[in-house]
Amino acid sequence: MKLVIRLRTLRALRRDVLAGCFALLLPASLLAQPAAPLQLPYTQFTLPNGLHVILHEDHSTPIVSVNVWYHVGSAREKAGRTGFAHLFEHLMFTGSGHVAEGEFDTLLEAAGGNNNGSTENDRTNYVIDLPSNALELALFLESDRMGFLVDSMSQARLDQQRDVVKNERRQSLENRPYGVAEGQVLTELLYPEGHPYHWPVVGYMDDLTAASYDDVVAFFKTYYAPGNASLVLAGDLDPAQAKALVEKWFGDVKAGAPVAPITIPGVMLTAVKQQTITDRVQLPRLYLAWLTPHALAPGDAAMDLVGYALAGGKNSRLYKRLVYDLQIAQNVVAYQNSQALSSYFLIRATPQPGHTTDELQVVIDEEIEKLRNEPPTDREVQRALNQIESSFYKSLERVGGFSGKADQLNNYYTGTGNPDWFNEDLSRYRSLSPTDIRAAVQAFLPRDRRVELTVMPESTPQP
Repeated sequence: MKLVIRLRTLRALRRDVLAGCFALLLPASLLAQPAAPLQLPYTQFTLPNGLHVILHEDHSTPIVSVNVWYHVGSAREKAGRTGFAHLFEHLMFTGSGHVAEGEFDTLLEAAGGNNNGSTENDRTNYVIDLPSNALELALFLESDRMGFLVDSMSQARLDQQRDVVKNERRQSLENRPYGVAEGQVLTELLYPEGHPYHWPVVGYMDDLTAASYDDVVAFFKTYYAPGNASLVLAGDLDPAQAKALVEKWFGDVKAGAPVAPITIPGVMLTAVKQQTITDRVQLPRLYLAWLTPHALAPGDAAMDLVGYALAGGKNSRLYKRLVYDLQIAQNVVAYQNSQALSSYFLIRATPQPGHTTDELQVVIDEEIEKLRNEPPTDREVQRALNQIESSFYKSLERVGGFSGKADQLNNYYTGTGNPDWFNEDLSRYRSLSPTDIRAAVQAFLPRDRRVELTVMPESTPQP
């Protein structure tokens, strides 16, 4: 019965989508009453099959964003079978039980919409942004690949997308300057073999080659079920109508077995781990990395501010000293890479021609030592807070994309269980004092427990 409904409704959607595109050309008022700062009204419900749904109404523009998070990333893979999560990011766009190959993008483009997906260690997300009068089309497409992707899969399609992913790995790692260092070697040094963050998100070539059709199908059936996903609809919508449409299209998707949480022992560095690799680059590069508290844990926000103090703009300590004053570095970056199981803090610096990574490391250690002994000034902390608040408010200006309200609602729900965690998140930073920043440096940036990775040009002999 649902097959007939899907096919009949799809034909109707084709007509309505094209008509709706012309309707958008008519003049309309885009003004909306501003909401209270950092308070996003929402409703939420859970379907019987386990899919959690969050609705946010915003009539400022006639756009709606359909945002799906599958709570599976590369961390759910197993040694010897890596790259599956990223492989499915590609397979999900190739067609499903009631959507022919290539039709997914064609229908959305006809509606004036766009879509994308991304894979990380902890999640895979899919975003569709389109005119609000085409909302039902997006829900049809998302529900079909959630419930009926395997119906259209074949060995030939798997082989085709496997080759695409391999080529993407070549582009993003092997053939990109410093790509292997940043995308693979760094995490291999930080996390031991067997840890879910040890391997690269894109996977290893040998693992992708060895993946069988049955392996891939089993991975999908385990992790791409409604109970392991959350759906956010944000934008120009009526909550009651949106709920009815979600129930219509996702109600028949079969519930999967519950997914057990990841349980791993704690990880820590006990010494300095040094490694030098070569790459087809013209300049060497230095990476210093430390293991730090996981996302939203105590210390996570403080390490964000440490990154701003060290390299957050041209007035930051490392940028000013290395690039401006001494002029021995082309650039320097420092940031907290927050993740669900374990985070890491990274400093990356590239020397000017004629200078070495050893020179940079001496200065970097001196500036870290200064922060370890004396807290940053109130002005430094306020400047960092201003940058953080600016990015916060900027993310609230739009509903879609990878950084808009829809994705943030899904992010907060996944991390805290509360979709509207905006105020609490910002309060983590506003409550920090200069002494908190110093304490974080003392606790999480020890000089004797870190990774020191150096990339040298291939033509230069290794030390």
